[in-house]
Amino acid sequence: MREKSTGDCKQKPGVIAPVVDLKRCEGKGDCLEVCPENVFEIRRIDEVDYLSLDLMHRLKLRVHGMKVAYTPNAHACRSCGLCVTSCPEHAIQLARTA
Repeated sequence: MREKSTGDCKQKPGVIAPVVDLKRCEGKGDCLEVCPENVFEIRRIDEVDYLSLDLMHRLKLRVHGMKVAYTPNAHACRSCGLCVTSCPEHAIQLARTA
């Protein structure tokens, strides 16, 4: 596990936010462990999100325990990129907020 450090953060909070691709995410929690701003939570996928997936991705989620990463504190992201590099499924991208 990497040590959480805010020294690598490049932006003010709210400029950039992580976007999780639910088709790729397996809820392993690497993002949760490395994020210095506590942006992520791992929990059961919401029913609306689950139903929006095709059959193959629904089956994949069942195999992986129906857990995915959500970003309830995305507004706190400071764009350090640790979540992007730590995700074994390459399910996270950083995007400019609207």
